Amino acid sequence: MFTSTDHPLQPEEVEHLDIPAESSPTPAHPIRVRSRPVPAGTRIARHTHAWAQVACTTRGVLRIAAEGSTWMVPPSRAIWVPPNVTHEVVIVEDAFLRTLYIDESVVPPGLDACRVVEVSPLLREVAVALNDLTISRERERLLGTLALDEITRSRPLPLSIPMPTDKRLLALCEAVLADPASADSLEHWATLAGASTRTIARLFRRELGVSFSQWRQQAVLARAIPLLSQGRPLAQVALLLGYQSQSAFSAMFRRAFGESPRAFFVRDGEPRDDSHDRAPSERQDVKTPRR
Repeated sequence: MFTSTDHPLQPEEVEHLDIPAESSPTPAHPIRVRSRPVPAGTRIARHTHAWAQVACTTRGVLRIAAEGSTWMVPPSRAIWVPPNVTHEVVIVEDAFLRTLYIDESVVPPGLDACRVVEVSPLLREVAVALNDLTISRERERLLGTLALDEITRSRPLPLSIPMPTDKRLLALCEAVLADPASADSLEHWATLAGASTRTIARLFRRELGVSFSQWRQQAVLARAIPLLSQGRPLAQVALLLGYQSQSAFSAMFRRAFGESPRAFFVRDGEPRDDSHDRAPSERQDVKTPRR
């Protein structure tokens, strides 16, 4: 049987959500932005709030669990979490976390489930502009409308890993997430879970709607995200994830995301101003409170 040591992530520090008042959205200020560096290993404990959020990083990778799924969020992507959804955040790598908190009164229709989305250069710059504590009310309103439009247009990405409720299957899935490169068969994993192969296969279909091999491919993709974001050579990543060739791994990645791993992690072409990766309190040009 699996034990607790099989869990794929062992966070070093648990942080309980404590959002400053100036970062909490209201009908008068429906979009607030909070920016901060967060060290790897930090786990923001399960929590729920009445507003929606868009969490992204300019560097580092997030892992978010909610609604029976796990999402890996690489740089230049974001996760949308609707209002009143309980979720947990794990910082996989040292990250600069930028979160847009969105009052329930302005949440666009159709965004009723968590999803990872592309962050367009425009949305990224709008978030930076909204983070300016000296912003006027009119500019805040215009930028907020633009941010919501960009969020609605953002392309969803297949970065969700569904997680089961059955304890045997959950233990198996967590063990595979810890070692997605393993070539062990379903029979092997079923034995470790203390169930028959037929039972485990049936549970995959019933609880997750996919086969074991399909689910494991999602686990491989999830593990690939932080490795690739670190700039590791593609051949090395392919080998670490159990692929015999770089081309085979690239073909699998392209089928899932519609582009090569290299293209997936190259965004914007132009270097960005480092000041974007600092919280307002760290910038010398922001000194007065929001009007």
